Amino acid sequence: MWQGPQIARLPDGRLHLQHGPIDLIIAAWGDVPEVDAAYHQAADRFGDVLETLVRELAVLRTPVGDAFPPLGGPVARRMACAVWPYRDVYITPMAAVAGAVADEILAALVAGRDLAKAYVNNGGDIAFHLAPGESLRTAVVANLDAPALDAIATLTADMPVRGLASSGWRGRSFSLGIADSATVLARTAAAADAAATIIGNAIVVDHPAIDRQPASSLRDDTDLGALLVTTAVGPLPEDAVSTALDAGAAEAHRLQTRGLIVGAALSLQETWRLVMPNLPR
Repeated sequence: MWQGPQIARLPDGRLHLQHGPIDLIIAAWGDVPEVDAAYHQAADRFGDVLETLVRELAVLRTPVGDAFPPLGGPVARRMACAVWPYRDVYITPMAAVAGAVADEILAALVAGRDLAKAYVNNGGDIAFHLAPGESLRTAVVANLDAPALDAIATLTADMPVRGLASSGWRGRSFSLGIADSATVLARTAAAADAAATIIGNAIVVDHPAIDRQPASSLRDDTDLGALLVTTAVGPLPEDAVSTALDAGAAEAHRLQTRGLIVGAALSLQETWRLVMPNLPR
């Protein structure tokens, strides 16, 4: 059984909110009274997020079909909206849970406050706030088993990006693909989260060096049932890496054309594909 929500100010001034599997790092820039008030608002909103999600967990773990999921909680509805464009494939609202929580807490954080910029980081799925003229820089890490600063993305207020998320077979959630990372920029963190799942799943190739097992054999509470998920990826030949990344890049371009993402960076065994934002000049 989980303890109640844990709330703490970190030594560097950031806010840490944790409850069960939800673990948020929050930062805001502005006058001290505004930042303090924003942090109080975020903490107040955080109180029942997990409990509300748990009440609708059965629906949230059900694949999206022809009818919009009957969900009442605001975070749950954010999740459903984010995955709705992908209802032609197997996807559940859980594919957007981390991003949707980040979006919800960010909305509470900034409501009525005068902040220059802010972010809510939910395990690498991040929601941003940027006032006019402001910017944030975020690191991109390809391999969680050997973390390094692989790239830096600079986000400015005039860009249509307020969310970032990553998916990969080494991540917290299962993946059908073999990407080390599929990092997506989108208009919300929930949208980025869902799209990263879809693009990460598309980075695939058949090769003996890849191990896959039914998700249900690895975790009792998985929403993926008996679908095969990636459990190990050994060294791959260059042509296999290229084939997999080309498939992921093609999917990312398709989602970009549909307006579902702004851009993406895809990585597999130190090889990259970039889908650059189509921004007005």
